[in-house]
Amino acid sequence: MSNTPRKIPATAGETTAEQPWPVRLLSSKLTDYVSRSPAVWVEGQVVQLTRRPGQTTCYLTLRDPDVDLSFNVSVHVRVLDALPTPLQDGSRVVMRARAQLFPRRGSLSLFAEQIRPVGVGELLAQLDHLRRLLTAEGLFSADRKRPLPFLPNVVGLICGRASAAERDVVENARRRWPAVRFEIRAVAVQGPKAVEDVVGALRSLDADPTVDVVVVARGGGSVEDLLPFSNEALLRVVSACRTPIVSAIGHEVDKPLLDLVADVAASTPTDAGKRIVPDMEAELNGIRQTRRRARQAVTSRLQREAATIASLRSRPVLADPHRLLTDRSDLVTNQRERAARALANRLSHAHQDVGHLRQRVRALSPLATMERGYAVVSGPGGQVVRSAGEISPGDPLRIRVHEGEFAAEARALGSQS
Repeated sequence: MSNTPRKIPATAGETTAEQPWPVRLLSSKLTDYVSRSPAVWVEGQVVQLTRRPGQTTCYLTLRDPDVDLSFNVSVHVRVLDALPTPLQDGSRVVMRARAQLFPRRGSLSLFAEQIRPVGVGELLAQLDHLRRLLTAEGLFSADRKRPLPFLPNVVGLICGRASAAERDVVENARRRWPAVRFEIRAVAVQGPKAVEDVVGALRSLDADPTVDVVVVARGGGSVEDLLPFSNEALLRVVSACRTPIVSAIGHEVDKPLLDLVADVAASTPTDAGKRIVPDMEAELNGIRQTRRRARQAVTSRLQREAATIASLRSRPVLADPHRLLTDRSDLVTNQRERAARALANRLSHAHQDVGHLRQRVRALSPLATMERGYAVVSGPGGQVVRSAGEISPGDPLRIRVHEGEFAAEARALGSQS
């Protein structure tokens, strides 16, 4: 085995699997690198502030208000004592800090050299910038807002534990609709955990298929107290919810950005309790009025139809239904009598005409001539003899007279003389 000391690479880029850095060297180089980094101004929210009597160093956690990221911070007590007001958990601050690496633990923290509380004016300016940003993205557009259900199956309620806001929403809703059911999520509505708790409750209620509407309620407070309800992460979760969201934060003058992204913005928790469910007494009155109007409409229609029927029945044709038939029967009888008389007259005239024609025919008939003593002579062939030259003496003849006929024989008139 060689006793030659191993060569340690000078830079990180020269390290290999055969020539690695020992942990102590990496820690030393990182500590040196971090110590040479410049101080930086950083903004965040103070949580878990620890100040023990007799110690000159205090400890706190600086948390990002929008995402779950934080740094441990150490600060000298004189920096805290120089602040105009004592630093509290949940305060928004801007601090000038240097990064420091603790080699034994391998942990990175910050050392605060200066701390400045973020004033209300700066907070309002940040909120105005966020409002313009989200407006440009369309999160506040009226087109994406959904109507509340007429009568929700279950109402989700996010509020503080045993808070006045919970009481206002529940009591006012049940006063209007006693059977309403609530799924309540009691969370922190102020301080560093507020955003995380409210977001978790929103996602839980939005995933519940029985919940038809969610109310986010909190009583009034300062601008700093209501900051969690203008948090960008919270607003984006609300905009992504499938369930309609009602914002009921603070009093009428309080206008967190949640009011703009929610589907309905109630002026107070009491107002939210009145808007999420209908008024049972008002609905019953509406039903009674509708039934009364329907009954009146049906009664009026029946009265009009009865009056119409009475008017029709009062007319002569309906008062005496047989009258029309009687009139028509008389007319038919008269027409039949007239037709019978006309037919009789026509037959009488025709009978007379036939008599006249019979007389005229009879007058022209050979029988009528034979009645006057004339006869018709037929020759041997049965033909009528019209002249003496048509027959010869001795020809048999048939002579027809008015009342019969007889045979004869032709003779010459000269032989008789």
